[in-house]
Amino acid sequence: MPGLGHVNAAPAARTDPAGPPPGENPAPPDFAAGPLAPPRRRSIRTRLLLLALIPLGVVLPLMMAALAYWGGSYIDRLLTTKVRSDLAVADGYFERVRDGVGRSVSSLADSERLAGALRRSPPERFTAMAVVLEATQREQELDFLHFIDVDRAAQDARTWAVVAAALGGRASTETEVFTAPQLFAIGPSLAARALTPLVATANARPDSRSVESRGLVIHSAAPVRDADGRLLGVLEGGVLLNKNLDFIDRLNAIVYPEGTLPFGSAGTATLFLDDVRVATNVRLFGDTRAIGTRVSQAVYDTVLGKGQTWLDRAFVVNDWYVSAYQPLLDSRQQRIGMLYVGFLEGPFSAARQRALAAVAGLFGLAMAVAGVFAVLWARRVFRPIERMHATMHAIEHGQAEARVGAVPSRDELGIVAAHFDQLLDRLQAQASSLKRWGQALDAKVAERTAELEQAVADLKAAQSQLVMNEKLAAIGQLTAGIAHEINNPIAVIQGNLDVLRDVLGPAAEPVAPETRLIQEQVHRIRLIVAKLLQFARPQDYVGYLEPVVPPQLIQDSLVLVRHLLKAGNIAIEQHLDSTRHVTCNKNELQQVIINLLVNAIQAMPDGGVLKIAVDDWDEAGMPLGIQLAVEDSGPGIGAADLERLFEPFFTAKKPGGNGLGLWVSKNLIERYGGRLVATSQPGQGARFTIWLRCEPLA
Repeated sequence: MPGLGHVNAAPAARTDPAGPPPGENPAPPDFAAGPLAPPRRRSIRTRLLLLALIPLGVVLPLMMAALAYWGGSYIDRLLTTKVRSDLAVADGYFERVRDGVGRSVSSLADSERLAGALRRSPPERFTAMAVVLEATQREQELDFLHFIDVDRAAQDARTWAVVAAALGGRASTETEVFTAPQLFAIGPSLAARALTPLVATANARPDSRSVESRGLVIHSAAPVRDADGRLLGVLEGGVLLNKNLDFIDRLNAIVYPEGTLPFGSAGTATLFLDDVRVATNVRLFGDTRAIGTRVSQAVYDTVLGKGQTWLDRAFVVNDWYVSAYQPLLDSRQQRIGMLYVGFLEGPFSAARQRALAAVAGLFGLAMAVAGVFAVLWARRVFRPIERMHATMHAIEHGQAEARVGAVPSRDELGIVAAHFDQLLDRLQAQASSLKRWGQALDAKVAERTAELEQAVADLKAAQSQLVMNEKLAAIGQLTAGIAHEINNPIAVIQGNLDVLRDVLGPAAEPVAPETRLIQEQVHRIRLIVAKLLQFARPQDYVGYLEPVVPPQLIQDSLVLVRHLLKAGNIAIEQHLDSTRHVTCNKNELQQVIINLLVNAIQAMPDGGVLKIAVDDWDEAGMPLGIQLAVEDSGPGIGAADLERLFEPFFTAKKPGGNGLGLWVSKNLIERYGGRLVATSQPGQGARFTIWLRCEPLA
């Protein structure tokens, strides 16, 4: 950069324009004020001040904003959780009331009081029944209770599900909507009580009606039988919920007992018929309840339109409430109304705002106090640090001889500055030599590392090959010896079997199946011996090729592993959808299939499903062969084991295995130009698939 030269030769860096007296060392350069000083925008003073003030001016407001956001979200979740639990309590109370109505009706239907009244003669029966029904209705606080005979009940059953259930012999209770004529037929007072003028409500959905004449009723019915169990009729009763202020006030007192809501909030509860409030303790003004007002369009669409539960803030009549709306269903599972609970949101919002204001005030006070102290105390460290920073800046620009020099401060910063100069002297002397040594050492290390890695890789490969060759040689010798020893007794068995046939002649016909079975098993043993010899010396043996039907071969293989299937409680699922023949050695293919079946059975010690599938193998529209798959429902194979599954002597910790089954099976399949592949997902079983051509490759 222009103006930057050697420190000791720069006239501008000298403190005495005339130069030092003869025999004295020049004073250390003032880098903070000289031409080597860094730009002001990078001053250590500015950085220290920013370091002290940024946490106060940025981090703390961000923390306050995060606190406001997360605190508000947390409070909203708490309020939502609170209103959800309130709705659960309200729903539980509503169900208890409904069950209580049902128990009242059922108890009277099964009582001796009603049975005794029904046993009386017709002139006295009606009077006795009226007395019993009126007393029970008054005791159980029912709005209606009456007995209907079987013929009348059969007509009502077409309208009311509870009556139909009672005719079927089962007591039932449902929440139903009664029309004005139906209420009037029960009692004119009920129809008059249900009649509710609709009050214009903001944000409600359009409705041309001016009154609501229907009734929301807890409707219950129970069968009445005589001593012999014959159905005499149906006892029907219920409670009208329209303007049932005792019910809604008890519900509100249970959900929101006095003192449960903080900050002066108040809880409310409401029953809706469709979207009209028919029983509520929400006030329209003064002591006037908001009966006849309607719910907003948004709540209506969510609860009655979609059948979902509303858990959010909502504008209720004249204020915002944390609200919960739940649909009410009738006997046909149609949405006929809503159950609502909620509490005023305003007190909680005001409390949250007061808390945020207090936190903001504390943050502001902390920022002001900390800012003043940061400015006052930071001045003591500005000068020494700026000198050291200027020295480092000069060294970065090639001024290797630049030093801090003496500083006025005698504290830790002064000591650090002196040590800093000493370190710079040592580093300057050692830097060049260390650099040379480092370059030479890096080259040697890289060279030796490459040689070592290659040697280790060669050693591992040779060791693995040596171990495998030794194992295979030992197995081959052992196999050849076993095959030779087995051939001798087999020859004796075969010779004696031929002698038996010749000596007995026609007399051997009764045991012909047994002798044929012995002959087949001797032949099977010979084939096994041949396979052992083929394993020991595969180049000396070539299998006999013939057309094989895989589905039939699978059935024969299943017979051979039947005892394992029964012992393991394993079900078989077969999908044999291919009719193609493949040309191969039948016994070799059967050996592969049996090996896969036994492996699958061993993978399911606690039972499971063994799936076997045979499909056509086509590529580019041309038939190539068959695709045979064996799949189990065991724990599956890990990715590490799956990569080594077809290596010789790898057993995946399977008890009793020698690690050669899958290796031999894969070699047999590949001999015919096919392939054997294993796929698995942990916990979802394993699948072994064989692709075998119709004609083996030459």
